[in-house]
Amino acid sequence: MTAVFNFPNTKIVDLPGDPLQPADEFHLEAASGWIGLGDFDSAREELAQIPLQMQAHPAVLLAHCELHYAAKEWKSLLTIAETLLQQFSELDFLWVNRSYALHELKRTQAAFDALVPAAKKFPKRWLIRYNLACYCSQLGRMDEAMQWLQDAMTLGNQDEITAMALDDPDLKPLWRKIRGI
Repeated sequence: MTAVFNFPNTKIVDLPGDPLQPADEFHLEAASGWIGLGDFDSAREELAQIPLQMQAHPAVLLAHCELHYAAKEWKSLLTIAETLLQQFSELDFLWVNRSYALHELKRTQAAFDALVPAAKKFPKRWLIRYNLACYCSQLGRMDEAMQWLQDAMTLGNQDEITAMALDDPDLKPLWRKIRGI
C-alpha cells in the first residue's frame, strides 16, 4: 500500500489558532528535518520543546501526525488524524492517512468505510481511489478494486499509477489484470 503523507505547503500562519512564536516555528521545522532524516527521537525532542499550551495547535498536531506516520506508529497516527479531521475535513491527506492507519492496524474494512465519503468529497483526487482499490483487493472484492483503480488512473497519470500498482503488495491479486490495462 502506498500512502503518501504529503502535507500541503501550508504556512503555519495560515492555520487557525494563535500564532506560534518564532521559537516554536523553529522547533517545528527542526522536527520536520529530523523526521526527514529518520531520527524520530530527535524529532520528538524538538516537539517536546514547544510549550504545553501550544501542543494542541493545528501546526503542532500536523507535525505529530507526520512523525507518527513516518515512525509507523499507527495507533497514534489514527488518534491524531481523527482529531485533525474534526477541524480540517477539507484536507484530503488526513482522510487518506486515517484510513491507511486503520489498514495497518488490520482494520481494512473500517479503512474502506472511512475513506468512501472522501471519494465523494474529493472527486478529483486519484490517491483516494487508489487506496480504496487496495482495500477492496485485500478484502477480496476484485471487481470493485479494479473499478477504483481504473478511476484512479483516469484522474492521475496512468503510467505512474500502473507502475505503483505493480509494485504494491496490496494489489498483488490484481497484477495480471493491471498488466493488461
